[in-house]
Amino acid sequence: MTAPDRPELDAETHARVQELFALVRAGDATTLARLLGMGLVPNLRDGKGDSLLMLAAYHGHVDAVRVLLEHGADASLANDRGQTPLGGAAFKGDIAVATALLEGGAQVDDHPEGGRTALMLAAMFDRVDMIDLLLAHGANPTRAGADGATARDLARGMGAERAMERLSQPSKSSIPRTPKPGVE
Repeated sequence: MTAPDRPELDAETHARVQELFALVRAGDATTLARLLGMGLVPNLRDGKGDSLLMLAAYHGHVDAVRVLLEHGADASLANDRGQTPLGGAAFKGDIAVATALLEGGAQVDDHPEGGRTALMLAAMFDRVDMIDLLLAHGANPTRAGADGATARDLARGMGAERAMERLSQPSKSSIPRTPKPGVE
């Protein structure tokens, strides 16, 4: 993936933007909510394409994740490396953040072109609790990436034995989804 061209900022604006991204990395949900209420764009991205939501998710700030989602942040907005917020949470093994993202509209099997699904990342890093969460939300364990590898294949390649075992029995590792009220 190539990074899109982005306009240059003047020094003062650049400094303010850097302060904003630092605020998100620190998880200051209260200040973030105030800024979003004043019109801050929820899908603002840094020079690497990381959105505010991606940074909040990757740094494990579930309250900031919820605030951003409540203000319309795109739960599937990938960065320049093809990583989504849910993928970041799966990589880190952060169940609370992943749950907030899924409840906020993140698509469980979403992945940008050439990227990996959250289940694939959880499998690669032997995050069995995350695998269970993702399967409970309908993740497809047989979905293959652009390279043809499934989550189990990636787990095998990384030596993630617990993940391989869990994914070898998808019917046993899948937790039936509870239908939402009024949805068949």
